Order: sequence, then C-alpha cells, then structure tokens
Amino acid sequence: MAGIGLRHPHHRALLESERCTGWLEAHAENHMSGGWSAHVLDRLRQTYPLSLHGVGLSLGGAGGLDEDHLGRLKQLVQRIEPALVSEHVAWTGQAGLYLNDLLPLPWTEEALATLVAHIDQAQTALGRPILIENPSSYLAFRHAEMSEPEFLVETCRRAGCRLLLDVNNVYVSARNLGFDAGAYLEAIPGDLVGEIHLAGHSRQEVEGIELRIDDHGSPVMPEVWALYRSTLARIGPRPTLIEWDSEIPALNILLEESAKADRLLSERRQADIAAAKARHAAA
Repeated sequence: MAGIGLRHPHHRALLESERCTGWLEAHAENHMSGGWSAHVLDRLRQTYPLSLHGVGLSLGGAGGLDEDHLGRLKQLVQRIEPALVSEHVAWTGQAGLYLNDLLPLPWTEEALATLVAHIDQAQTALGRPILIENPSSYLAFRHAEMSEPEFLVETCRRAGCRLLLDVNNVYVSARNLGFDAGAYLEAIPGDLVGEIHLAGHSRQEVEGIELRIDDHGSPVMPEVWALYRSTLARIGPRPTLIEWDSEIPALNILLEESAKADRLLSERRQADIAAAKARHAAA
C-alpha cells in the first residue's frame, strides 16, 4: 500500500475529503507541541493509518541522545499509536547545538557501535522496534571500514531494528559517489526492509561535476521507478511512501505519484500470486 507525507499545505484538503491514499507519514517534530498540527494529526488518525518519521533524534551522534526530545517522541508515539516509527542514519547536532541537516556517518565499527547503542536506547524508551533510513550521500570517508549496505545490515542485525529503504537516496548516492545502485540494493536482505521511500531529486553542476541533490521537490525520476520495480521483484511488496517536502504541489499531483506506486505494488502482488499458483500446480 502506498501513502504520502503529511504536509501543512494539504491539511485542510485531507480533513475535508474522503480517504484518498493508503496511509500518511508525519514528521514527528512537527506534531510534538500541540496546536493546529497536533489537532490535524489526531483527526486524521481516525481515517488513515499513520507512521511517524523523526528527523531530530540524532541517532548517529557521538554524544548521548537528548532525553527531553526522546521523551516528547515517546509521548507522541503513545498518543498516536502509529503503525511505524522511523529515524535517520545520521547526526543532527552536538552538546545542545542543533543543525538543520542530516549529517553523514563514517562506515566504521566505532560509528556502528554508537548507532546501535542509540537505537537500543530509543527502542527501549518507545517500547517498540523502529526503522532506520539510509542516507543520501555527497562525499565518502577515506577511512570507511565497510560498505554502506554492510553497515546498515549489521546495524539492523545487532539492534533488532529494520530498514526504511529510501530508493531515491540510493540512486542519488550512487550517482554522486560512483557505485552501482542495483548492486547496493541487492546487498540488502529483503527480510530487513520494513518500508520504502520514493522521492524526486534535482541536478546541480559544481565545478564542472554533476551533483544529485536529494531535495524532495519534484516527481520521482524514471531511473528511481525502475530501481523500485526491481526491488519489489526481489523482496516483494512493502509499504511505500512518496516524499515531497519542497516546492510542494497540489494534493492531486502527490496522489498521482502514490497511485503509480500502488499500481506497481498491485502488479507485484499479482505476479507473486501467479508464481505461487504455478509452483503449487507443479508440485
């Protein structure tokens, strides 16, 4: 089932219309302080399955997790009872300084141990497993001790969490860093994937080099749709979200994107049913 991100320009339309998509994902930090946003989320949870997607927990940070932030997230999770809770493989600040960005980790054993400890702390506080999202990358650390897929898989195995597989992020990183996006996706065991994200991205030229920017401000590109289709063929259908966070369009345009994902999910389910029938007939 495909869903869309809950964004402020669409609040009123979603409240006033019949259910129009499979589910909604809300950025957790937008709904922690009460007011209109909290009211909207409480109303919409009566109609839609919800997920919460955090952007500020700083799971990969060298310091400890912000206990106040984690406490507010726990209260929100208890109130909303989302189907899924997710966060990023990134760090966002240090010692009370918060940066408006998702900053990269080196793929080292030290960073992995820190990330696993923080995931365990978050899961213990929330009383549930979470999903972690692979980043979009613009540089590679020289002293990496493993590949990104190896780092993510080992993190999930040790922490007992699962992966929010952002296919657009894989494609963006592959184009920026020069690796094979298909091989990356093949290295992720299907049983670890709990959700998929799709989004648009932009191209910029920096000193004569093309850079892909994960800005979530346009339709999903054909190359990303192709990777999504091949991923579904390998691991089967997964809840899929269309992200669109900048240059936010009219709701119907976002719903058209989610409808494309729904069609591919339906095709995959039908193909899996046909294959199962064929195996049963041959047995």
